[in-house]
Amino acid sequence: MAAVADARFDRGGTVRIRAAPLPKLPTIGAGTVQRTKPLDRRVTTINPDQEIMTMQELMKAAVVHEFGKPTTIVSVPIPVPGPGELLVKVMACGVCHTDLHAASGDWPVKPSPPFIPGHEVAGTVAAIGPGVTDFEIGDAVGIAWLHDACMRCEHCETGWETLCEHQHNTGYSCDGGFAEYAIANAAFAARLPDNVDFKAVAPILCAGVTTYKGLKETEVRPGQWVAISGIGGLGQVAIQYAKAMGLKVVALDVSPGKLALAKQTGADLALDARSSDAVAEALETTGGGAHGVLVTAVSPPAFSQAPQLVRRKGTVALVGLPPGEFATPIFDVVLKRITVRGSIVGTRQDLDEAIAFFAEGKVKAHVTAAPSTTSTGYSMT
Repeated sequence: MAAVADARFDRGGTVRIRAAPLPKLPTIGAGTVQRTKPLDRRVTTINPDQEIMTMQELMKAAVVHEFGKPTTIVSVPIPVPGPGELLVKVMACGVCHTDLHAASGDWPVKPSPPFIPGHEVAGTVAAIGPGVTDFEIGDAVGIAWLHDACMRCEHCETGWETLCEHQHNTGYSCDGGFAEYAIANAAFAARLPDNVDFKAVAPILCAGVTTYKGLKETEVRPGQWVAISGIGGLGQVAIQYAKAMGLKVVALDVSPGKLALAKQTGADLALDARSSDAVAEALETTGGGAHGVLVTAVSPPAFSQAPQLVRRKGTVALVGLPPGEFATPIFDVVLKRITVRGSIVGTRQDLDEAIAFFAEGKVKAHVTAAPSTTSTGYSMT
């Protein structure tokens, strides 16, 4: 948790905040994520417009105290923005399956409780840390999974900050958006359109950019076919991005309801992935296989089926993260020169592009709003 803000006013009307020292975090062992270091004791000068925020020392937040247990809504200190940071008043925060994994602690690399989940954060700038010059109080911003990166490594310097080994992730290795306020790194905060619908844009910050980047990784061009396997929260957004990019879409799922949603969302063909004829029908309709396949499903059979759906020299992009392994037809991969690659969220450039499609009205996530009560969103995911 961040320090309590002790607000004081000087004679010139400037608000000065002194951050109280934080308790030392426990030692973190192997297999856990090192949380970002606590703020040092410091004095920060901010704009008088931030007076109302600074006088409120506590906020409500949904906190994971123990893996496998429900989140609990408690009062915690409002974090203080440090150099290069923004304090964001959270207007909406989406619930992603990653939040469930974070709260369960069932991924190989685990967060370190206590922490605040949530990485689809949409809100407005409430306070600005030292050195930030390109944001103003009230600006609409988003905080995505990639909270920050080192910007010095090979990957960061070549525009692949999502692969940085020193990155921090919102709601995982640093506190997220299941709270009234959250900290953003100004260099990684996403600018949102004026008068944005915060509930509508929140999923774009993860589901949107993840599927958009995955589609780019398939290297499918306008007029070509892409197969999208898994029409859940990611898949239905992926179809919209694919159509906005000028692609033809084969959608696969095992749920009749989701297949109906796929057609409503714009899929050219919707197939029951469990049908013995699914692959044959996809190959026939696409004239030899899709040019690319995007797997958003969390079922291993979908991963094994993907190479069967793609044509020669096609690309399979994987974004779903089910546990375990999947069988791959080596003969087909080698002889057909199939590329199989993973794709993880998206860079800042990808996020800006994903938001642009949203701003143009070409992509709209199906959102169900819920009040911020304990585990409400989790039960719906």
